[in-house]
Amino acid sequence: MDSEDETPFDDGDSGNESSGDDVDFAMEVDSNTTKERPPDVDEYPFEVLTTEEIVQHMIDCIKEVNTVVEIPATTTRILLNHFKWDKEKLMERFYDTDQDQLFNEARVINPFKKGAVIRPKPPKKSSPSGTEECEICFMVLPSSLMTGLECGHRFCTQCWGGYLTTKIMEEGVGQTIACAAHGCDILVDDATVMRLVKDSKVRLKYQHLITNSFVECNRLLRWCPSPDCNNVIKVQYKECRPVKCKCAHVFCFSCGENWHDPVKCEILRKWIKKCDDDSETSNWIAANTKECPKCNVTIEKDGGCNHMVCKNQNCKAEFCWVCLGPWEPHGSSWYNCNRYDEEEAKVARDAHERSRAALQRYLFYCNRYMNHMQSLKFENKLYASVKEKMEEMQQHNMSWIEVQFLRKAVDILCQCRQTLMYTYVFAYYLRRSNQSILFEDNQKDLESATETLSEYLEREITSGNLADIKQKVQDKYRYCDSRRKVLLEHVHEGYEREWWEYFE
Repeated sequence: MDSEDETPFDDGDSGNESSGDDVDFAMEVDSNTTKERPPDVDEYPFEVLTTEEIVQHMIDCIKEVNTVVEIPATTTRILLNHFKWDKEKLMERFYDTDQDQLFNEARVINPFKKGAVIRPKPPKKSSPSGTEECEICFMVLPSSLMTGLECGHRFCTQCWGGYLTTKIMEEGVGQTIACAAHGCDILVDDATVMRLVKDSKVRLKYQHLITNSFVECNRLLRWCPSPDCNNVIKVQYKECRPVKCKCAHVFCFSCGENWHDPVKCEILRKWIKKCDDDSETSNWIAANTKECPKCNVTIEKDGGCNHMVCKNQNCKAEFCWVCLGPWEPHGSSWYNCNRYDEEEAKVARDAHERSRAALQRYLFYCNRYMNHMQSLKFENKLYASVKEKMEEMQQHNMSWIEVQFLRKAVDILCQCRQTLMYTYVFAYYLRRSNQSILFEDNQKDLESATETLSEYLEREITSGNLADIKQKVQDKYRYCDSRRKVLLEHVHEGYEREWWEYFE
């Protein structure tokens, strides 16, 4: 390689495809923002890094390993990526096992044995001295226009550029671009990519792919999931805890979803999957279908006849739509069923009722979950409305500080709605117990207080009711905040004491 110690970021570019706008945005953020912490995160240390800082962090990791292993920086980057940027694991493998096997698994040539690498094949056609034939385009070109990797496969620079551009731009491959030779799995290093790719857009895309892979592979880093935000959260240890980005978005570091206390990540994942699968069709299913009493496949009745034949090829059961019993005993009763007391039909009806009850239970919790989610979507509108009221109150001889109670009330209202939204996820999977009854009482109390606070904030403020509204809002948001904390403390105590049991 012409310059083995080059990195794809030596020109100071971050690899962020929209870095120009992002820098301007970051400059507008208050310098104190990185020190802010959302509620309940004081004991969980984290940093908010820009894309440029992430690139520097990656370079520092490479240099730190290089001071020990003393191999080219681009090779070190490939090895670190192979071990998902776990420096300790790389060091252990590097010194405790066969190095040839290590480099082979990472798909790079052992830099300590470069004299033993594969040599280029002689040209297929007799060529004048100083020329070679490219095995991709079959052009005979001067050796100065040919290049390759340590594996010995050489092609013309134009073919290399086209190959790398296709891999980067069309396939979105950055970390694992293999040699262009058929059957060769040696990886193309960063220095080679940056030397052969001349298009600035392709180079920028490659840098972005490298940076993104670095973050995705590192368990202590996570991109902020907020749209149009390119910051990264760095923690000292991974845990299900809330973190707050410079853009003010608060999310769970462990799963990347909006902060979802009191429900755990694994239960939230199950709920999201269930909602994605069920929410659009469950209402229609409840009203228009029944399950086959034999195989439980959902069936729609599309005619007047009560004689149903299951379309499941492995079932083909014949049954009555009215009583769900087998059709054979019904004789010729095609439009009328009077066999409701038969034991077999009763079992089928009971199974159908259990299925419907389960669906109705899901809809109960889903509707309340979606209701609070919908209310949170009007957050910006609510803040704008409160801002107008604050300006109006200042006209009634109240200072700016004196009207801040309204902003505080909206903050707490949104926190309570978000907590309540996730309590319905927690409650859906929770088995009935004495502690679950206490949880539901806390949930009911918080929900009632939250709705009352919301009602107070929507009232019209006049000079006549100003003092009364202020007192009611302050009392209610303090009560809501305390009840929210009581609910969360009770749930977390249940986690510690293993009170909670869940439905599968």
